[in-house]
Amino acid sequence: MNILLLYADDWRHDTLGAAGNPIVQTPVLDQLAREGIRFTQNCVTTSICGISRASLFTGQWMSRHKNRSFGPWKTPWSETFPGLLRQNGYYVGHVGKWHNGKIPTEHFDFARSYYGTHWMTRSDGSRIHVTQKNEHDAVDFLRGRPTDKPFCLTVAFFATHAEDTNPLQFLPQPSSMELYADDVIPVATNATQASFERLPDFVGNEKNEGRVRWHWRFDTPEKYQAMMKNYYRLATEVDTTCGRILAELQKQGLDDNTLVIFTTDNGYYHAEHGLADKWYPHQESIRVPLIIRDPRMNAVYQGQTNDDFTLNVDLAPTILAAAGIDAPVTMQGKDLSPLYLADKRPDWRDEFFYEHPTLRSTDFIPASEALVRKHWKYFYWPDFDREQLFDLQADPMEENDLAVDPAHAGKLLEMRIRFAELKAAAK
Repeated sequence: MNILLLYADDWRHDTLGAAGNPIVQTPVLDQLAREGIRFTQNCVTTSICGISRASLFTGQWMSRHKNRSFGPWKTPWSETFPGLLRQNGYYVGHVGKWHNGKIPTEHFDFARSYYGTHWMTRSDGSRIHVTQKNEHDAVDFLRGRPTDKPFCLTVAFFATHAEDTNPLQFLPQPSSMELYADDVIPVATNATQASFERLPDFVGNEKNEGRVRWHWRFDTPEKYQAMMKNYYRLATEVDTTCGRILAELQKQGLDDNTLVIFTTDNGYYHAEHGLADKWYPHQESIRVPLIIRDPRMNAVYQGQTNDDFTLNVDLAPTILAAAGIDAPVTMQGKDLSPLYLADKRPDWRDEFFYEHPTLRSTDFIPASEALVRKHWKYFYWPDFDREQLFDLQADPMEENDLAVDPAHAGKLLEMRIRFAELKAAAK
């Protein structure tokens, strides 16, 4: 089976019309969800670009692949899904963002890596938007591939990531500027100063990078509206490009033999908790879209949603299984295809361990860890030996920390013990 992985950036679970967002326009991905299955509780094990990508390719938690920022991971290439696919006769390509050091072009048949700016200058001096370049390169791959081999292509979009050094942050194509012009983007109920002040003081202060970027993007109502509209315009552009890539698949008659996956590298604060960007274990940061269209899927599953916990580390073993290749024992994720292929629901996880390292300093981005369940979440801040406990049923916005409440001492102890077990197992 061929593999097409559409991999967007800084795009959280509800930046999809199919997920109930009343504003953003994503008709192609909504249709993909109707033709496949959408996983509503898909999460990342580390919410940042480089580490999450390392987990995607290796099927491992950060604790095992050892990439703690944006450098190369330590896992042997022969134990990654692109490495194993290529060893087994696949034509393997990657276009767009890499963010794990320099892309190892020797391990790909087709590799074009770039990111960081929304507008790029071509050799003839003309400019092209990064999402347009993603499209052109993906189509080049599909049209130029050898037809006697199966293929795997990762299209790693830079959008909707901000252009951090640009005061405008999000720079869509001019043709998109009419989109959302008359809309009013809703503001989350916990996008407040009070919510920010409820954070632990080592996060809820003006030095923290999440707060610094909040000022870049969201510190006035007018700025919030302008930034969010441009963010959504970038998302719609990615959706359009996905449509053109999928149309090329269909034109080549590949729909019936290609596993198509859409997901993203991490979630994103849209001013919730008075923050911007990602990193920490709140739902806005760790929960991301996952849509799978699998030609093996029984029609009864098409258009359905699944609310099991699926993780970014699951995609590597899932891809290998679709190719008929055994996952190495070093992979920690699980093939999730039995969730939509098996006649009987398989045993599945009901919790997972989350981890994120300190970046630069504890003032900048402090380390955070968590035990995540559907009804409860335990935070641990290792730099400060600080615990938090949230009842997600009663408090889905994660505003009311119960860790110091004697009435919840038993639950805190239970979560603390299980957290330590899962943390040890992630290594």
